[in-house]
Amino acid sequence: MTAIVTDLVHGYRDLMDNKSDPRVNHWMMMSSPLPTMVICLCYAYFSKVLGPRIMENKKPYKLRGILISYNLIQTLFSTWIFYEYLMSGWAKGYSFRCQPVDYSNNAMALRMANTCWWYYISKFTEFFDTLFFILRKKNQHVSTLHVIHHGIMPFSVWMGLKFAPGGHSTFFALLNTFVHIIMYFYYMVAAMGPEYQKYIWWKKYLTTMQMVQFVLIMCHQFQLLFIDCDYPRSFMIWIGLHGVLFLGLFSDFYKAKYVDRREKSAKKYSVQNGSTGLCMPVLEDSAPRQNGVSSYTTIYNKEYNKEYNSCYSNGTNNGYVANNNTEKKLA
Repeated sequence: MTAIVTDLVHGYRDLMDNKSDPRVNHWMMMSSPLPTMVICLCYAYFSKVLGPRIMENKKPYKLRGILISYNLIQTLFSTWIFYEYLMSGWAKGYSFRCQPVDYSNNAMALRMANTCWWYYISKFTEFFDTLFFILRKKNQHVSTLHVIHHGIMPFSVWMGLKFAPGGHSTFFALLNTFVHIIMYFYYMVAAMGPEYQKYIWWKKYLTTMQMVQFVLIMCHQFQLLFIDCDYPRSFMIWIGLHGVLFLGLFSDFYKAKYVDRREKSAKKYSVQNGSTGLCMPVLEDSAPRQNGVSSYTTIYNKEYNKEYNSCYSNGTNNGYVANNNTEKKLA
C-alpha cells in the first residue's frame, strides 16, 4: 500500500513539475490544482446546500440593477478575451487545420497563454449566474446539471492552461467567448424589463448559433484523428466530446422549442429534463396594474412563450426554465 501511495505521489510530482508548461507555473492558482478544486467544491456546496438554506426564510432580492451591470461587465469581458484570442493567434496566422502549442517565450506565445489564463478566470466569474438565482430564490433553476457544468469547467480549463496554453483547442474558447458576447448582451437587455423585449426578437436564433458552434468545434477537433499534428490528442478528444454532448442537448431543446410547439409536449420536456436552467434569470419590469394584472403581461407573453424561456449559459442549454413571473398574482 505504501509503495502504491509513493508511486502516485511521484507520478503527480512528475506530471506537475516535468510535463506541465513551466511558463505558467508561477501564475496565480496555477502551481497546483488544489485551489481550483477547493473553489469548485465550495461552489457546489453553496449552490445546493448553504445558499438555499441561507435564503430559506428570507424574501427574494430584487437585483435588476445588479443584473444589468453584471451582464454588461460580462459582455465587455468576453469581448476583450475574444479580441485577445484573435490578436494572439487566430487572426495572426493560426492554422485551422493543425496548430501546435507554441511553448516559447516570444511575445505572441506569451500573449496567447495569458489570454488562456483570463479565459480560465472567466469561468469563475460565471459562478455569479448561480448566485443571482439563489438570491432571487429561483432554486429550481439551480439544477444538479447546472452545478456540475459550472463546477467542472474551471478545472477543465485549468488542465488545458497547465499543459497546453495555446494551439489547436483554443478555437473552442474563441467560439465560446464570441457566443458569450451575444448571450450576455441578450441578458442585459432582457433584464431591463418587458418594454425592451422588442429589441431582442432574435433570441430564438441563439439556439441555432449554439448548435452551429458545437458542430464547428467537433469538426475542428476531430479532424486531428485523420491527420498528423503535434498537439496533445487527449485535449483534442476531450474538447471534441464537449461538442458532441452539447450538440445533442441543444438539438433536443431546439426540437422541443421550435419544432414541436404544443404546450403539452413542452411541459413534458421540461419535467423530464428537470428544468435545468443553465441561464441567467430574465426579469419582468415593474408596471402599472389594471384590475390587479400588470399592463406589460400581454407584451411580455407576445415576446416569450407563455410558460418557458430559452436559456443559454457558457455554451450549454439543457431545456426550459419555467417562467413563473410572466403573470403577477393579485395583490
